[in-house]
Amino acid sequence: VQLQASGGGLVQAGGSLRLSCVASRRFYRIDNLGWFRQAPGKERELVASITSGGSTKYANSVQGRFTISRDDAEHTVYLQMNSLKPEDTAVYYCNLNAKPSIDARIHVWGQGTQVTVSS
Repeated sequence: VQLQASGGGLVQAGGSLRLSCVASRRFYRIDNLGWFRQAPGKERELVASITSGGSTKYANSVQGRFTISRDDAEHTVYLQMNSLKPEDTAVYYCNLNAKPSIDARIHVWGQGTQVTVSS
């Protein structure tokens, strides 16, 4: 299983980007999906997550600016990022926790997409 992330790029402070992450196959069930980020010299941190029931969780630093959503039919997770700040600059990684069949479970990371916010 592969996760293909896209949508990163260079944007000015105050701008917006929408990240997408598509899985290479369908699943029996997709459980939690998430976006993490890692800035140079820092540890990877959770940005946002969404459960199979649609409950969301956000890091305090992005609350009110970022929105995570999912489309299970397209096995895709999105991250809408508004009012971007220079401190949002990082490599963003998607994360999937799913059941490919009724008796199996996988946990997969995407390859990362660079987001750079200029001041």
